[in-house]
Amino acid sequence: MPRKAQRSPSPASSAEEEAPFHFPSVRLDDPLIDSYTFHSVDPGSGAFSSGSDSEGKGKGRAIEEQDEQGKGDKVHGEWMLGVDEAGRGPALGPQVYGIAFCKLSYLDELKELGFADSKTLTDPLREKLFKTILEHQENVKYAVTVMSPNDISMGMLRKSHDVTINLIREVLERGYDVKECYVDTVGPAADYQAKLSSFFPTISFTVTSKADALFPIVSAASIVAKVTRDRVLEEWRFVEGEEVEKNEAARRFGSGYPSDPKTVAWLQDNFHPIFGFPNIARFSWAPVRNALQKKGAQSKWVDEPATIQKYFSGKTSGPERAPLWKDYNLVSVGEF
Repeated sequence: MPRKAQRSPSPASSAEEEAPFHFPSVRLDDPLIDSYTFHSVDPGSGAFSSGSDSEGKGKGRAIEEQDEQGKGDKVHGEWMLGVDEAGRGPALGPQVYGIAFCKLSYLDELKELGFADSKTLTDPLREKLFKTILEHQENVKYAVTVMSPNDISMGMLRKSHDVTINLIREVLERGYDVKECYVDTVGPAADYQAKLSSFFPTISFTVTSKADALFPIVSAASIVAKVTRDRVLEEWRFVEGEEVEKNEAARRFGSGYPSDPKTVAWLQDNFHPIFGFPNIARFSWAPVRNALQKKGAQSKWVDEPATIQKYFSGKTSGPERAPLWKDYNLVSVGEF
């Protein structure tokens, strides 16, 4: 859940006070319109790639170079990988898929670092553990795909398995020899496990519910996903512009879950009968969709009535009429 706004620092408090820590998986440069993927093993600012890239084609990739091993070169050792997500249920904000991976020989050290199910941890402890991952990046790697509310509204969440498959594929493409993979799921585990095994037959998969509480590597993935989502919400930039951006009421959206009173109040107070909600809303989610149906301006789309002749007349000769001419029933006039 996004943290409460802090009071302004008193004169006695620091010019030395540190700015909020920036987690590399959180993109701050633009409003979150398109989904993106971040890999910790990629260098510099080119670590983001646009779009969900669910087909693995690398569309919009901004990466010009890979890590020191080079794409396709094998990285030393055998690795284990965990998969989890955060933000499946909210009506507001993104959903984040997170993975974490480490060498099989590092498992005991990973346990000693104190990873547990991120849903049972406080916000400060989750962030502390994410920083621990950053401090041990020579041993623990991670990646996220952040699904924007816009893409979720367009039905791309139905491709959630494809997002996971693509994240695993990209790790393999970077040269990591993944031998074991542990996946947290809320759906039928057996079918999902069979699907993953068909894509990656050399990997031993374990797909189960509550995997984040059973396997430390999934706990690490859960923490990466949860902290990334919380920070994206906390730093949310409205595409609607400065008027909404500076409106404090528009920023009091809480966690985004329909059970959160702040989210319920936000849905009531930030509805426009024509334009609906700001882009943070998932328009395909029931609370948002119901508000649009009940309180939104109703519209009726009228199609040109079909005539019986249309079903029997042959194709007209000459060039196809432009859609605009068809829509407005325009005709060309030679003389008045």
